[in-house]
Amino acid sequence: MSRTSAAGPAARVFGLDTLVRLNRGRRPSGPPRRLPVPEGMNVPLGCDAVSVPADFGPLLVSRLPRLGCIYADGAHWWWIVPSDSDVAMEWPTPAHYVTGAVVPDAPRIPGLIHKPDGTLPYTPPIPLYLALCQVTGTPPAWSRPISA
Repeated sequence: MSRTSAAGPAARVFGLDTLVRLNRGRRPSGPPRRLPVPEGMNVPLGCDAVSVPADFGPLLVSRLPRLGCIYADGAHWWWIVPSDSDVAMEWPTPAHYVTGAVVPDAPRIPGLIHKPDGTLPYTPPIPLYLALCQVTGTPPAWSRPISA
């Protein structure tokens, strides 16, 4: 009895090294677009960004004690956070974390919809993470049971 995969008899299996090499060789569809920090604001901790579907934006705003720069492009809201805000945090789906505040595959730069008072563009990442967990019904990573 012979087995054929759903992909058919000509399916190829690639190793992890090959997949990484292929991914690095992909060319983005356009130049990388970075969320611009407003004039007069400082970024002493660097900038990364977290995007969420636009439907989640207002829900998150109402749960956060302090807001940084927020951008929107119709489909997503983008939140500026300090660099490395993804260390030891698993941002819940459908959030997308991007280093360098680079908006992937964007035909244009999202527009600024909120600018905080002061000189720092950051939304505090822990409250943003917890609010996103609450909105998505995802328990924070550190509160999940550990399995052996």
